[in-house]
Amino acid sequence: MQLLNSQLAESAPERGERELLRRIAARDREAMRELHLLYYRRLARFLRRMTRCHELVDEIINDTFFIVWEKAAGFRGDSRVSTWIMGIAYRRGMNLLRAQRRSDEHMLLPTTEHQHLRNPVAEQSDVTELLEHALESLSPDHRAVLELTYYLGHSCGEIAAIMGCPVNTVKTRMFHARNRLRVLIPALAAPRGEPITCDSELSSTPIATALVGAGGPGIERRTAEDRRPGATEWTG
Repeated sequence: MQLLNSQLAESAPERGERELLRRIAARDREAMRELHLLYYRRLARFLRRMTRCHELVDEIINDTFFIVWEKAAGFRGDSRVSTWIMGIAYRRGMNLLRAQRRSDEHMLLPTTEHQHLRNPVAEQSDVTELLEHALESLSPDHRAVLELTYYLGHSCGEIAAIMGCPVNTVKTRMFHARNRLRVLIPALAAPRGEPITCDSELSSTPIATALVGAGGPGIERRTAEDRRPGATEWTG
């Protein structure tokens, strides 16, 4: 375990984040603001894509940082700081989704799988929009696996830690999510009269690029805007 902790703490960014947690454990509010700036955009993107309930995102992020503030001293160092924080956000997000689903259950009308395919997006030419609407038909767990892998760059082992499940479960969810997208994307595009296959225009997006390849889920390390601090500050 000590060897693992040493290996995880080798990179400069990881050392910096662990130092922030150490300061937060000592009730350093400035350190908390720094961590919030570092993670806000990353968490917001992940939670928007996982929950598809934008009105819940800020609530989940606030809950996540409250838990970080309260539990920083308990961070054991047997994972990356990002894995620990994303795990908190994932669990809070799923809890709120389950609570919302229970409260809304009596208001839901019966639908069929094919009703999700009859969407105005079929009239659009933007391939990114097709992918976004296809993702809406996946479960939150399947969307989370795709987002954590292809946009946030987590390994299968880290995703298993975040989601609290075995690595094989992560791989199974990835398998089903990718297969579902392979079916949904052409189905959404077909009404336009120009069917799209996953080895054409869609290869310009990280997830769709993965649909083209064979085998298990790949890992694409991202350095895009999601990893850069946002402008929103923590004021807890």
